[in-house]
Amino acid sequence: MLGYIIRRLLIMVLMLFLVATMIFLMFRTMPGDPTASMVDPSIPSEARQALLERYGLHENLWTQYKIYVSDLARLDFGSSYYYNRPVVQVIQSRLPATLILMLTAMLFAYLIGVFGGAWMAWKRGTKLESAGITFSLVFRSAPTFWVGMMVIMLFAVRLGWFPAQGMRSIGYEGDTFREIFISADFLRHLVLPAFTAGLYFLATPALIMRNSMLEVMSEDYIEMAHAKGLPERRVLYRHAARNALLPVVTAGALFIGMALGGQVLIEVVFIWPGLGREIVQAVTRSDYPLAQGSFIMLSAVVMVMNLIADVLYALLDPRIAY
Repeated sequence: MLGYIIRRLLIMVLMLFLVATMIFLMFRTMPGDPTASMVDPSIPSEARQALLERYGLHENLWTQYKIYVSDLARLDFGSSYYYNRPVVQVIQSRLPATLILMLTAMLFAYLIGVFGGAWMAWKRGTKLESAGITFSLVFRSAPTFWVGMMVIMLFAVRLGWFPAQGMRSIGYEGDTFREIFISADFLRHLVLPAFTAGLYFLATPALIMRNSMLEVMSEDYIEMAHAKGLPERRVLYRHAARNALLPVVTAGALFIGMALGGQVLIEVVFIWPGLGREIVQAVTRSDYPLAQGSFIMLSAVVMVMNLIADVLYALLDPRIAY
């Protein structure tokens, strides 16, 4: 098992290095001037050249890459061109909003998905099962930005139940974590984006739970529970669902990484001040350090969650480690 974990760690480090290299080349070959967001276009060319030299952008591509890899090895992502602050500080200021949105959406998806998947398996072969599968796949297949706009139009514009965008009401200022994230106003702003993200992620736990339940329901102890005359609800949730949860739980680690990296469009639609929206803005501004650091951080989270999922599967089935 230790050898398997070491191999997976080495592969993860190699993949992260390849991702970092691809990100570096992608941003250097994209059209756009990184100085455009930092200086006025009318300033003299000498001032612009001084700015390029300050950030090392006057060097050739190979020299920039060596500096980039050297800084990355020290976990130094550089300074944002736009904010003129260390990239780590910008990420730290945006990450809590993304994590709260992701965890809320995941909680919603797992609660509804687990119970819904068990219910679909119990109603196998009926129209109710077909309706449940269709509902899950429709929101999984539909573009998240379109679903987000429909949610805004219905619940914010027509019904006026929730705010349409942002994380706090206009004019509010907070300094501490409690002042920013723990209030009724914040929760009202959280409902629509979390609901939209939850609808998108719902299919994963629901369908995994359904398939796992179908396997469990063919076991002898389920037949024995029926033979004892136990109520249907008790057989469903006390015996079948509890034993079918294992694949859903082990897939949770992978699901966290997928959810964290899959909320960019939702944050843009709802103008949610998280890391995903910041990535889009950094790409638009050609803010190389911030975009690179954000992408690498998200890639690392996804890879770590993959590693955790692989290790969990290997612990449950040691044959995988060989």
